[in-house]
Amino acid sequence: MTTEEQISKMKKAIAQAIKVMGDRFGSTEQDVERAIQELKASMQGTVEPSLSMKPVPGAATPSPQGV
Repeated sequence: MTTEEQISKMKKAIAQAIKVMGDRFGSTEQDVERAIQELKASMQGTVEPSLSMKPVPGAATPSPQGV
């Protein structure tokens, strides 16, 4: 996949996620799940090997209680 194709796929997935999550009453849980899966799929192969996704020691994780 070319860089342009990857960017296009990511833009489409982000736009869909924004649409679904912005319309919580009109979107089903399946819509949300599909949007999340499309976002994950669009991110495949975009993380550089030198950029590891390691947690920062001592960093607090967000609590679901505030949601």
